[in-house]
Order: sequence, then structure tokens, then C-alpha cells
Amino acid sequence: MNDLALHILDLIQNAVYAQATLITLVITENRDDDRLVIAITDNGCGMTPEQTAQATDPYTTSRLTRKVGLGLPLCKQSAEQSGGSLSLVSAAGVGTTVTATFGLQHIDRPPLGDTANALMLSVAANPHIDFVYIHRYNRRQYTFDTREVRAALDGLPLHNPQTVQLLTTMIRERLKEIRT
Repeated sequence: MNDLALHILDLIQNAVYAQATLITLVITENRDDDRLVIAITDNGCGMTPEQTAQATDPYTTSRLTRKVGLGLPLCKQSAEQSGGSLSLVSAAGVGTTVTATFGLQHIDRPPLGDTANALMLSVAANPHIDFVYIHRYNRRQYTFDTREVRAALDGLPLHNPQTVQLLTTMIRERLKEIRT
């Protein structure tokens, strides 16, 4: 995958497939520790210990439409190539957390990409799911919560094209602010 936002899209899709009603994405860029951490937590169906142990095997998938699942293995490979790691914590009936850690300045780390667009694509495609996006840059933080946005929009649907465009632009601007 060309950038980490594509991994984020894939991991969010896994959470949607697991019937999550709440998906939390936390991205932490820490220049002092030279680490980029992407964590996605969901309250979906979760996995058994056996499923969790096999989840990064490309020939293991719960999907019926294909016999391979490359999302987690590719994310793990990207993390490890940049001096990081991937961890997966899951419990059946509770949910799953995937945490990918990357060397922030490592030459082999893919660029982060357009996380605002990745998030809003997920929100627009799944307006019934609550999303929380927290982005930390050193000591600054930006939080986007669809529950708060829905309340502020007073009935305007989150998948309305103008709303998606407006929110994507807003998120991009807030991310620029915390980086300056």
C-alpha cells in the first residue's frame, strides 16, 4: 500500500465487517521518541485467541469472498520494515485493538497520507457507526467525534456530499494547526 491512510481504511473496514458500532482511531506522532503509532479499536465481535494468533497469516481470513486476507499482514510488514511492530489484542464478544508502531523518521516508513479523507470516506460509507478520531502531534491533540458532529448538524446526514467535503476540509485544517 502506498501510504498508511490506506492501511487505516483497511483496518476500519475490518472493524465494520466485525459489526462494530464504535470505531476509535488514534494516531500519535511523537518526534521526541521518533515513533508514529496508529491504533484502531472497535467494539465489534472480536476474535478468539486462535483467530487472533492467525490473523497476520495472509492465508487466514474470515471473509467468504476470497481465500486470502492481506490487510493485517501488509500493515505488519510496513511497521516492521520501519523499525516498528504490530500488535493485535482481541476478545470474542468484546472487540479488537490493532496497534501499528512505525519509526517516524525511518526511510522505509510509508507516508501517513490523507487521514482526513480516509476517515471521512469511512464515515460517509457507514453513517450508522460512531467514529472517534484522535490525532496527537507531540503535545498537541485534535479530536473528531461523529457523535458530537451529528448533534451539531441537527439532523443533516453525515453522508451528505457537502457535509463530507466540509468535514474533510475542517479535519485537514485542524491537523495543520496542531503541527505548527
